[in-house]
Amino acid sequence: MGVERLLMVSTGSAYATSLPFWLDWLRASYTGLEVSVVLTGSARRFVTRQALAHRVAGDVLFDEWPEDEVHARHVALAEWAEALVVYPATLHYTARLALGLADSPSLLAAQCTRAPIAVAPALPPGGLDSPAFREHWSQLSARPNVVMVPPEQGRSLTTGRMEAWVPPTLPEVIERLEGRRVQLVDDHRVHPERKALL
Repeated sequence: MGVERLLMVSTGSAYATSLPFWLDWLRASYTGLEVSVVLTGSARRFVTRQALAHRVAGDVLFDEWPEDEVHARHVALAEWAEALVVYPATLHYTARLALGLADSPSLLAAQCTRAPIAVAPALPPGGLDSPAFREHWSQLSARPNVVMVPPEQGRSLTTGRMEAWVPPTLPEVIERLEGRRVQLVDDHRVHPERKALL
């Protein structure tokens, strides 16, 4: 991987339970990589800060602005991250990102960073065919620094049927993230005047 600092945002899908496993994989696969994690309020229903804290060299933060915090968390996140992964990304978080909303530190950081961003959705039955989700997918795909990683069909934890959409493996997400990072670097070399737009 061509970055040294990766920010992972985990949202409120049941697939957030896999985050400890994938953080162990990142640590074993990329020994020099510093990872920080942001958990949304809904993600905290599925994974705890304690389950992640010893698996990362960076911070495990909640996606909120603490009242007693002196520094702007969103600025610190945007400046620190050389790449950002939303894993898993719920339909709700994806929509907020696509609409340009910035009502949490992770969203505001994602809206303001030039770093490459990979979004790996986890969707309920019918979610992939939702007109709203398809529109949000298209909007995010049009952003130069965002890569949308298609979910895979999987078993719904609610119905037990193969009708949900689960996030792909983290290695696939990282591969696509790195591909987008390389594209951005190449684009800056060929068109340095675009730097201000990215």
